[in-house]
Amino acid sequence: MDRYIGSGVLQIDTLLGGWEEITAGYLVEGPAPVLVETGSQSSVAALLDALAAHGVAAGDLAGVAVTHIHLDHAGGVGDVARAFPDATIYVHPKGARHLADPSRLVASAAQVYGPLLDGLYGRLDPTPADRIQILADGDTIPIGPGRELVTVDSPGHAKHHLALHDSESGILFAGDAVGVRLPSAGVLTPAAPPPDFDLASAVNSLHRFRDRQPSGVALAHYGLLPDPVGMLEEAEDTLNRWAGAAEVAWREGRD
Repeated sequence: MDRYIGSGVLQIDTLLGGWEEITAGYLVEGPAPVLVETGSQSSVAALLDALAAHGVAAGDLAGVAVTHIHLDHAGGVGDVARAFPDATIYVHPKGARHLADPSRLVASAAQVYGPLLDGLYGRLDPTPADRIQILADGDTIPIGPGRELVTVDSPGHAKHHLALHDSESGILFAGDAVGVRLPSAGVLTPAAPPPDFDLASAVNSLHRFRDRQPSGVALAHYGLLPDPVGMLEEAEDTLNRWAGAAEVAWREGRD
């Protein structure tokens, strides 16, 4: 269910695989509105319907920003870029080439998911290179007078991960850098996929988020955390405990 989670911040359920409250996108409203996360290619129809229901026409969307290029976050970028021809596509420097030419990224995902890929995620259509703008740490995306999204380079979950901090609402869009907390479960768990995951980088990213003192932390999976400071501390503690258990198992030769 779509709802406002802050001033001018609309949370959109992008219905990954048809399931509710699994993947979220966020529309930051203003004179130059920006969508944060498209969800997967399989989510595009639901996303476009939601944007249309909120009065976002083809020429209205100024930008689309993805926290990273995994298909559950950015698989819909090519389709959304076609639907909104005036929108600039914002991405981490290490992800830009994969949006322009997604062949390697899709082939890698197909190796992991096999025949499940198309039904669950779909693929990723190319985005014209001249539509793509790279975001470095500390860059800003203008939304309107006095409102911008500030980028926070936040590796750990993936090398090509960045978060976006809204200067007006104070909400930080954290992608997968804090973890996964589905409303149906209510438990925060790490998002630590091989082969990119790096514990030290992930913990440092959490510290950078804390230092920005966000009013809220919005996850792609799923929604606004109830206690941003406490949840950032919990995320760090859980990451360290999981990593410790994994190291013990590895040293003992267990799977």
